[in-house]
Amino acid sequence: MKPTTFYLSLLTTVLSISATAQFRKYSNEFLNIGAGARGLAMGSAQVASVSDGTAGYWNPAGLVGIKDFPQVNLMHAEYFAGIGKYDYVGIAFPTANNKRTIGITGLRFAVDDIMNTLFLVEPDGSINYNNIQAFSSADYAFIFSFAQKLKEKGKRNIHFGLNAKVIHRSVGKFAKAWGFGIDAGLQIYSNKWKFGIAGRDITSTFNAWSFNFTEREKEVLYLTNNEIPVKSTELTAPRLVLGVARDFKIGKKLSLLAEANIDLTFDGQRNTLISADPVSADPKLGLELNINNVFFLRGGINNFQKALSDGDTVNQKKVWIYQPGAGAGFRIHNVTIDYAFTNLANQSNPLFTHVFSLKVNLTGDKNKKND
Repeated sequence: MKPTTFYLSLLTTVLSISATAQFRKYSNEFLNIGAGARGLAMGSAQVASVSDGTAGYWNPAGLVGIKDFPQVNLMHAEYFAGIGKYDYVGIAFPTANNKRTIGITGLRFAVDDIMNTLFLVEPDGSINYNNIQAFSSADYAFIFSFAQKLKEKGKRNIHFGLNAKVIHRSVGKFAKAWGFGIDAGLQIYSNKWKFGIAGRDITSTFNAWSFNFTEREKEVLYLTNNEIPVKSTELTAPRLVLGVARDFKIGKKLSLLAEANIDLTFDGQRNTLISADPVSADPKLGLELNINNVFFLRGGINNFQKALSDGDTVNQKKVWIYQPGAGAGFRIHNVTIDYAFTNLANQSNPLFTHVFSLKVNLTGDKNKKND
């Protein structure tokens, strides 16, 4: 049998989905990348302290922190030396009394110009490079958020938020999926302490897949021992993120925010710091130094995993690794520019990603309440 010409890594997952609905442990993973350079630099520890437009991603309750004027957030990042492109845009609208906020978020992760070599080999065994065509694999999410103050008394505030998200995934003309899910979040501020909880995919987010192959394509798939997929539904199990944060006043112009999150999954044992069946826990830690509410320095770690020690091919010894992050931010009037330098895999891997994001209050300079 000749080597198959259709082993495309991004399509393999799609082809393996069975005809019946099932939970998939790593379904819709593009929704776990993050949003905004601030959050990525802080190791994704955001659920308790986030109070800007990126809260539509991290914890919808945090959108209440946007006061008086609409806010726009933009981010672009590239992974794997520019092969994968990730874009985020969000806009939030506070109501006149600042008790409610409505937000709209868009996310896209795509790998473009993938070579389709399905017909590279002609029936007579010759190779025809003219038969190679390019396609894209793209994942989209559209999140519609609503946040409201539930209680405001003295220095104790309680905020609630809700997300409705629509997901669209496509692999060229071969496969497409539409999905829907709901998130909910809560934030409690008490003096200098902040507590957060976010339930993601609380209704078990689904993706309904459909496939489109010509008869000729099906024939090649069959002859190369590839499965011909049929319509199916993929389910994403709920997860819970808990967080606590505290502000420390260092001086007249300096303050330090420290936050710790723990991400709880319920879909079986994972390679995380606390690994069990069915519940696994992944901690995240982040710090932000605020200098006169104008300049910010950040750092964080997350994604603790066990992996084989570098160079140890004999003993197969496993060690703990983690994903570090660092960054900075600078604000001029109603514009904030944030930067993150994040690790793609772990602290020993040289692959790093540069992330830039932009935050703009559409009128005025009321940011001091939003950070």
